[in-house]
Amino acid sequence: MVESTTRRWEPAVVDRFAGDHALLLVGASEVERAVPRGALPDDAKEGTWLKTAWDGDRLVWAEVDHKATEAARSRVASKLARLRQRGRP
Repeated sequence: MVESTTRRWEPAVVDRFAGDHALLLVGASEVERAVPRGALPDDAKEGTWLKTAWDGDRLVWAEVDHKATEAARSRVASKLARLRQRGRP
């Protein structure tokens, strides 16, 4: 058996869970991919950013990207705070 050498590394975010699957938005173009929930780290939840490796359309490795996850949550919190301030006299 010849091992595939088409592995690529992509950032991904957990969009949502549907049954036994997680729906990820992968790469800059945010391509939606369904993967088995068990293929993700135990601490992955909706909104978690991941470092992922793919062999074609198959997820072969995933690790939580804590730095990217925190940065995204911080951006969202900042935007929400600005929106809340707009509505106040």
